[in-house]
Amino acid sequence: MKLSELKKIITKAHKIGFELPDGKLVPAHFHVTEVGQSTKRFIDCGGTLRNKETIVMQLWNAQDYNHRLHPEKLLSILELSEKALDLEDLELEVEYQAETIAIYGLDYDGKYFKLTSLQTDCLAKDACGVPQRQTTPLINAASDPCIPGNGCC
Repeated sequence: MKLSELKKIITKAHKIGFELPDGKLVPAHFHVTEVGQSTKRFIDCGGTLRNKETIVMQLWNAQDYNHRLHPEKLLSILELSEKALDLEDLELEVEYQAETIAIYGLDYDGKYFKLTSLQTDCLAKDACGVPQRQTTPLINAASDPCIPGNGCC
C-alpha cells in the first residue's frame, strides 16, 4: 500500500485497527512513534546495484491503556511527516515489536489494516543458477523418469 492509499482510507475511517499475520490485533492503545523514508542501497548476489525506497511507519505498544489513536490524528502525523520530510508516494512498511522488530507490508480489508508478511527472495536467480519454476507439465514420469522435459535430467 502506498502513502496516498493509506491517507485516503484514513479520511473515511471512524477508527483504526491493525491486524497481525496470525490474526491477533495490535492493542488499541498503540502509538505511531516514527514515520520516515528509508533508502536501502545494496548489491544483489549477481552484482547488480539496487535502490529500494519505502516509507516506514513504526507502531509501538506502550502501557498507556487510555490512549487511542484516532484517524484524524494519524492523518495529521502522516501529513506533517510528508511535508517536513518531503515524502514521495512510496510503498509503506510497518515496523512493530515482535520477538525483535518485525517489518511488515500493509494492506486493508475494509475493517482492519493488515500487517502482511514480507519474504526474502533472490534478485539474481539467473546469475546464481537458481532454476526457474518449471512450467512444462511432467510427461509420464512414472513409466520413464528420465524422458526429456520432465525436469530431472
